[in-house]
Amino acid sequence: MRNSIKPPKWLIAAFLVVPVAWYVFSVFIPLIAALFYSFFNWKGGPSKTFAGVENYVRLFLDTTFWQSFVHNIYIVVVCIVGQVGIAFVLVLMVNSRQARFKEIHRTFGFFPSTISAVYIGLIWTMIFDYKRGILNYILNAIGRNDATQVWLNNPDKVLQFVSIPLVWQFIGYYMVILMSAIAAIDPEIFDEAELDGANAFQRAVHIVLPLIKNTLLVCITLCVAGNMKVFDHIYTMTAGGPGTSSMVMALYGYKVSFEQGNMGYGSAISVAIFVVSLVVIGVIRGLINYIMKDKEAY
Repeated sequence: MRNSIKPPKWLIAAFLVVPVAWYVFSVFIPLIAALFYSFFNWKGGPSKTFAGVENYVRLFLDTTFWQSFVHNIYIVVVCIVGQVGIAFVLVLMVNSRQARFKEIHRTFGFFPSTISAVYIGLIWTMIFDYKRGILNYILNAIGRNDATQVWLNNPDKVLQFVSIPLVWQFIGYYMVILMSAIAAIDPEIFDEAELDGANAFQRAVHIVLPLIKNTLLVCITLCVAGNMKVFDHIYTMTAGGPGTSSMVMALYGYKVSFEQGNMGYGSAISVAIFVVSLVVIGVIRGLINYIMKDKEAY
């Protein structure tokens, strides 16, 4: 019966050829092109000069790039805790027996992730605005005029402020993923654990976490990959300023390539972003796997 309804291999290949070709065209060809151009001094015109590894030597010594890399790592850590961590807690709360209107929570929780990142950046820029922002308005209303400030011009805290919209927008996205994973767990496991005296925290740590480990790794991988190339929010809110206090790698590559017109060096930055992102993802996945193995052994 299964063989009679199974489509022929040529039909499967025919359906796959267009999406695979599009994926190769939109992902691998630009990456190969960036790698090629990174070995040239190229301003974007018809002429370019072969430079060997000069752009990569310059990149290795570029303090702005490495400062941007540190900023990306900071945002990654904040978003793993803020996006995935808070999403996990909220999913447990929504799935609890005391929760009401669960469908509404899921819908409204996911809604911000459907909005364009540029719009999110503009909304939060208005919230942080010194003259018309709601944050300073509330502080003035409660008599804390001394606490008002030009929030996005504070070089010591601007990275924290631009991380807030990133966390807020994607909590619901990871909630949906984690909800589907937890929904697949047999409810009898929770009932038996509750009969054995396990409280909510113990059930979350010793039952839920090990059973959704693979899904959690997928969430963390998506979180790291997304925030290692974060661009839209920061470009809209601060454009990397004040100075380079909120500069990130993708934004720095954009400025070098299109504002400075140095396409060869910008291509080297793009390749470096790809490489360091893979390394960071591998390290974090390995660390999470190590922690999970320790918990399972325990």
